[in-house]
Amino acid sequence: MLHKGKLHAALQLKKGQFSMYDGSFSEQLQAYRRALETLCQRYTSSQDLEDLLPPEGSRLAAGARPSIEFDRWLASVDNESTNNPPIYPFGREFANHEQARQWAECIEGITTLAVDGSQLQPWRDASIPVALIQVGFFANPHASGRPYTKDVRLEVLSPEEIMEESKSESSDPDSYPYSEMQVTLRRYMLEVETLCNQMEQYGYARRKGEPAHSPVVFFDGSLVVSFALTMPSPYRERYIASAVSLLRTSEEQRVPLIGFVNTSYARDVITMLRRLDAMQDQPVLRETKRIHDALLWQGRLRWGDRTPAMICARGDVLEGYGSYRESVAFCYLQTSSPHPPARLEFPRWMLDDGVLEPVLDVVRAEVIAGGSGYPYAIETADAVSVISMQDRREFYAYFQEFVERQGMNFTFSTKAASKGRRR
Repeated sequence: MLHKGKLHAALQLKKGQFSMYDGSFSEQLQAYRRALETLCQRYTSSQDLEDLLPPEGSRLAAGARPSIEFDRWLASVDNESTNNPPIYPFGREFANHEQARQWAECIEGITTLAVDGSQLQPWRDASIPVALIQVGFFANPHASGRPYTKDVRLEVLSPEEIMEESKSESSDPDSYPYSEMQVTLRRYMLEVETLCNQMEQYGYARRKGEPAHSPVVFFDGSLVVSFALTMPSPYRERYIASAVSLLRTSEEQRVPLIGFVNTSYARDVITMLRRLDAMQDQPVLRETKRIHDALLWQGRLRWGDRTPAMICARGDVLEGYGSYRESVAFCYLQTSSPHPPARLEFPRWMLDDGVLEPVLDVVRAEVIAGGSGYPYAIETADAVSVISMQDRREFYAYFQEFVERQGMNFTFSTKAASKGRRR
């Protein structure tokens, strides 16, 4: 158990360091906010920014590139003001949740789709390695007389399917040979595969002439798989290929896709501001890893407000996206008043085709239905897919019974069994 008295003494010992961090953090955040707020004074068009940012293919990543929405924002603001962060106001206020839900009826007749997944990693204490993936799918047509669909896709992974692929000959021969990375990758690929299948079904129905509104598809996470950069081959390439397939299918079928990141630590705008600052006679912005984009707008947006869309030009993993390397756009949307805005990522074609704002109204309506700052469709898919501790115990009991019926032995350590009873 935690010793509260000793904890208090330990915190008191480090209070000066915490105070120093807070002061430095606040100073740097204010500097970046000032740089963001004065963009309208220093630049008259998106082309002005482009001329100063590193070109595509440069050794230095631009971080973010302005879209046509940046020009629209510039045209809407008073350039003499010194307090104009880029914002697209929602323009509506609700006196209570009932009013918000009434407005959210704009989603009537528009199908929303979402998937989410969960998994059981290989159990090291079991004699036969096995893993489980479950991907939940939720489709809501938002139309009377048309029921919603909740379903799961479930896969059991055998020892051969979860064998580590990337261990070198010099690896520890006593290390566990089965990979949790394999399971996580397969879960990700199954989520993407499920969404792509749904988008293709809509495209097929449309080509047959069946009347239908385009659905809005939600992906719980980023469309830019920067996390894969630290992974060895072939995991990195498979994540990239899967992410590109999601972008390509959305573009080909013209089905809007939203990657929803509730708590984002992306620093694309931070990088862009520093690149622009470096071109000034007297640069003032210091390199920092402590500040991320969402903090630039925290407290500046009302519910439903958003930032202008920008193009993700992060470099790094996007180098592997081929012709889709600058096809991911993003904005920040205020979905919960006390928290920083959520990051929304979407294919660039949505911006080019002029469908972004209607789609963002669907996102707002889903957030209202969810009631917690998160789209209801994603929340429901998560609830469908989740594997509880009770489910885990039942799975292993069923698996043991299954393998023993096949004449095989299945054992697990007494230590693992003891932990299971105590937790």
